[in-house]
Amino acid sequence: MTVGATGEFGLIARVTARLGSGPTCQLGPGDDAAVVSALDTRVVAGTDVLVDGRHFRRDWSRAVDVGHRAAAANLADIAAMGAAPTALLVALCVPPDLAVSWVEELADGIAAEAALTGASVVGGDISASPTLTVAVTALGDLCGRAPVQRSGATAGDVVALVGRLGYASAGYTVLSRGFRSPKVLVDAYRRPRVPYAAGPDAALLGATSMIDISDGLLADLNHVAVASGVIIDLRREAFVIPDQMRDVASALGVDPYTWIFAGGDDHALVATFPPGTPMPPQWLVIGRVHAGDSPAVTIDQQPYVGPTGWDHFRA
Repeated sequence: MTVGATGEFGLIARVTARLGSGPTCQLGPGDDAAVVSALDTRVVAGTDVLVDGRHFRRDWSRAVDVGHRAAAANLADIAAMGAAPTALLVALCVPPDLAVSWVEELADGIAAEAALTGASVVGGDISASPTLTVAVTALGDLCGRAPVQRSGATAGDVVALVGRLGYASAGYTVLSRGFRSPKVLVDAYRRPRVPYAAGPDAALLGATSMIDISDGLLADLNHVAVASGVIIDLRREAFVIPDQMRDVASALGVDPYTWIFAGGDDHALVATFPPGTPMPPQWLVIGRVHAGDSPAVTIDQQPYVGPTGWDHFRA
C-alpha cells in the first residue's frame, strides 16, 4: 500500500498509533499543538533535516535506521547543551508512491531513539513532495542548570571527548565503494550510538563549552574556538585507530585520521573543562585550550592540512 492510496489522515493515524508517550508529554498528537511539561522555565530547542539522496540513501539504510539517525541528530544537539531531551516534533515530506510500511518503520526508529533519552514524539506534519524529507525538532529541559554554550572555553581548559569518532565516516566510505562490511562500521553510519547522558553529566562537572560532532571534529571544534576566541590544540596520539578501521583504511587507500578528524555523523560529544576537573573514565582527554589572537584548531600545535568536515554547500 502506498502513501497516496492511504491518504494524509490515514497515514497520520497509522504513524501516531506506533508512537509512545514519554513522561513529559501532557498532550500528544491529535490537537492543533502538543503540550510538553517543562520543569525549568526555559526550553532548549533544536532542529535538523534529512533529505533522501543527500543525507541518506534508501538502498543503504532501512527506514528504521533513517528514523534513528534523524532523531539522534537532534537529540544529540540537546544533550550538547547540557539538557535532557523531552520531546520531538517530526515533519515528513513524502512521495505519494512511497510504501506506507516505509513510513511506519521510520516512525518506529524515531520513537525508539527518542525513548533512549526518555523523550517521545508529540506531534508534527505530513506533506506530499517529490523528494523524501525528514525534518525533526527536539525540545529539552535544562533542569535548573545554565546551558553549556560554545563560547565558554578558556585558556588552560582541557578538551575531552566521549563517544566514537570516525566510525560513521568510515562506514560511509565503505558503502560508497560498493561494500557492505565490516558490519561495525556500516552499522555506525546507519545508526549512531550517542552518549546522551554524558551531556547533562558534563554540565554537572562544570563543562565550560560543549558541542556534538555531526560535521567533523575539526570543523565543529572550530565553532567552539571562534565563539570562545581561543586556540584548541589536539594531541594526535590521544586518538587510537581501531583495528578494523585501520584494516579498512589500508585496503581502501585512505588515511584513517581523515575519518577521525573530519568525519561526521557519530555525534560524539566534545567539551572543555577547567584544569583539575576529575574526569569520568568514559571521557578521553584529547587536547587543551590556549590563548591566541586568531581562533583555530591545531593538531600537535600545527595547522591541519586537508578537509576538516562536512559543508552542505560544498561540492
